[in-house]
Amino acid sequence: MARYTGPKFKKSRSVGFSTLENGKDLARRPYRPGQHGAARKSKSSDYGTQLTEKQKVKFMYGLNERQFHKTFVEASKMQGIHGENFLRLLESRLDNLVYRMGFANTRRGARQLVNHGHIAVDGKKVDIPSYRVKVGSVISLKDNTKELKSVKEALSNVTTRVEYIDFDKNNNTAKYVRLPERNELNADINEALIVEFYNR
Repeated sequence: MARYTGPKFKKSRSVGFSTLENGKDLARRPYRPGQHGAARKSKSSDYGTQLTEKQKVKFMYGLNERQFHKTFVEASKMQGIHGENFLRLLESRLDNLVYRMGFANTRRGARQLVNHGHIAVDGKKVDIPSYRVKVGSVISLKDNTKELKSVKEALSNVTTRVEYIDFDKNNNTAKYVRLPERNELNADINEALIVEFYNR
């Protein structure tokens, strides 16, 4: 199945979760899309609850089903808690870290920056959004990219950054200093339900 490229707000409303992580996608219409979305109240089965949780995370990080499941399998081979390892692998994607750095307002925008060759990792251009960034790597913008209007606007909108990224304002570079702790990731995600979904 191909990655979803339609309206983000619609998908956020369908799963009742802010996939943009800022609440703007649910601010005006915090109910399901469709003619009867506001009135629709259905009790979900265990399977439905697990599926919704999976969709929440998949839409948030912008992955297709194949990428999502492949990452899940990789996490199963790591030591530690499966669900937490899964979220850490998703956070280590290059497009996600570019978003966390503040070079783009959304993950979709960050993915476009990577695809167009505007991002370098440890001084080498990387144009693969799913590239797994290693702890200790430095992510930077190409020199001509620093003058892009969209990048300047995105950086001006940043108020806080995650602690597992050490951002250098003078050079617009960031070091991925460590893997994130679970309490630093979205508290509205129940990764245990995703593990149950794939292990059912």
